[in-house]
Amino acid sequence: MSSLITADGGLTGAGYAVFIIAAAAVYLIASYIAGKFSKRGKFTARQLAFCGLSIALAYVCSLVKIFHLPFGGSVTLFSMLFIVLVGNWYGAGTGILVGLVYGILQFLQEPYFLSFIQVCCDYLFAFAALGLSGFFKDRKNGLTIGYIAGVIGRGVFASIAGYAFWMEYMPETFPASLSALYPIIYKNSRVPRP
Repeated sequence: MSSLITADGGLTGAGYAVFIIAAAAVYLIASYIAGKFSKRGKFTARQLAFCGLSIALAYVCSLVKIFHLPFGGSVTLFSMLFIVLVGNWYGAGTGILVGLVYGILQFLQEPYFLSFIQVCCDYLFAFAALGLSGFFKDRKNGLTIGYIAGVIGRGVFASIAGYAFWMEYMPETFPASLSALYPIIYKNSRVPRP
């Protein structure tokens, strides 16, 4: 494992290669599952172009950081909105798949690796949860409700990662009576970025 991860938790060249191969395998499996349960059975060229453009716009917006939090994470400009829009346009399966791909890109942008489960919770599952917006696409105010559902879903996975991996980084100045809430407060303070 030490040949894949640097001492500060980043990835080595071999680590990036292994992650890209694993991410491609996950993507192919998710594409197969999403295609199997969609009405048409496969993506149209228009749908693929819109999904790719949404991922690109979300990624570029994630580079516009409004502020950084002291122990990692940041608030960005509208980066999650584009992923939620895909779920609203094409349904939950496509939205979850696009969120998964976006999570892979976020990990490659600023990787921090403690364990495979941490990467899944902080990056893959958390961003894939934004695709939950697709379950509300045909409802009145579906985009708003879907956005809230996606953000809550992302917050759940961020909180799980917070409890499992980040509790040891809680500042000593944080009130002891609220220590159980620290992961929820810290991790979700950076989740609801539009």
